Amino acid sequence: MTDLSPDSPDAELLLATGCAHCAIVLEGLSQLVKEGLIGHLEITNIVPRPQRAQELNVRSVPWTRLGPFILEGQHSPGELRKWAQRANSTEGMSEYIAQELKQGNLNKLINMLNNAPQQLRALIPLLEDEDTEMQVRIGIDAILESIEDKASLAPLIPEFSQLASHKSPRIRADISHYLALTENPEAIPVLQKQLQDESEEIREIAREGLEKLLETCVIPTKIS
Repeated sequence: MTDLSPDSPDAELLLATGCAHCAIVLEGLSQLVKEGLIGHLEITNIVPRPQRAQELNVRSVPWTRLGPFILEGQHSPGELRKWAQRANSTEGMSEYIAQELKQGNLNKLINMLNNAPQQLRALIPLLEDEDTEMQVRIGIDAILESIEDKASLAPLIPEFSQLASHKSPRIRADISHYLALTENPEAIPVLQKQLQDESEEIREIAREGLEKLLETCVIPTKIS
């Protein structure tokens, strides 16, 4: 497992008086604190303190932030333990993103990844896996297109470059599109190489991407 941080994650729980599901989540999180799998737990009862829920735009409880993960509704102690153990790993974030996309929570992920672009690298394992479900791939496409600061995509260019030679034409086609989204001149040589791809579709996507990049980056490179 690839560690992003050696520290135990912190957690935050919003609950309400009389919420039975909240009590289950609170007990599970408290146990993880005792075991050291969570370093700090902040708890807010939104009945006397509704301000925190308003700040986070939380409309129902229990609501849990566990490391980088936002977990809404009831989660069993086992589920909470799983996410606590995965909170500091790229693999854990990949699993979380895939789960949220399957549940239709695209906008939630777009907001999260715009605010925490360092987590974008977790998209790479999903992109390179040929078994990744189409719903997840479509979601990843929407996420990358929705990243407001295109400079956040530049660190992904080395991984995109490797995937540009993937055996799957579908993956190579997706990568051609994502390289253009970076608006970074470092993507130009990769797209130029894709102009020689055996797939006519990929060659066309690469050509369109190059035209966009050359216009954006203002670099005089001839497309052949």
